[in-house]
Amino acid sequence: MQRVTSYIPAGTPSSHPTAQVKLPHDLRHLRRKLLHLENGEMVMLDLKDPVLFANGDLLVREDGELIEILAADEKLFEIRGHDRTHLVELAWHLGNRHLAAQIEEDRIVILRDHVIRNMLQGLGATVLEINEPFQPARGAYHSHGGHSHDHGQAAHDHGHNHDHDHGHAHGHDHQHDHSCDHDHDHGHHHGHKHD
Repeated sequence: MQRVTSYIPAGTPSSHPTAQVKLPHDLRHLRRKLLHLENGEMVMLDLKDPVLFANGDLLVREDGELIEILAADEKLFEIRGHDRTHLVELAWHLGNRHLAAQIEEDRIVILRDHVIRNMLQGLGATVLEINEPFQPARGAYHSHGGHSHDHGQAAHDHGHNHDHDHGHAHGHDHQHDHSCDHDHDHGHHHGHKHD
């Protein structure tokens, strides 16, 4: 079985790929994995560090052949606002909920979530169901399995729910020196600092 130990970012001048692998967004964050190609073959991906792959990135096999990564169609919501300012406000509300989002000039795309759709429609957004490839902003990627944030100190994982229906900038310091299970349910505007 061929191995893949390197890759070429999308858009880099290169020869044409000889095979393809189709993956949804949450399966494109990879380091070591057995990949099933569209032609029925398999390759072992074995990278030094995890990589969040985008549509069009190329995997380089040991024999030099290239495998193109294709973003699979997913069930998504397309969000549009009245104007650009409204769209920015909608993006702010989504970001406050730590949702993976694909942000474009005239729309935002997220995974389908009917609670979020109701919130967006309540804010005046137009929300449509679509099926297409999903490429959320790379910098916002994190798994919602273990909800851990690194705020400049040792990473902590203390199982709390952020339910933000307000505005607070995430430019503050979270200094949690304790292990706890608690709910953040802030119904007010604040800038807080935990010591």
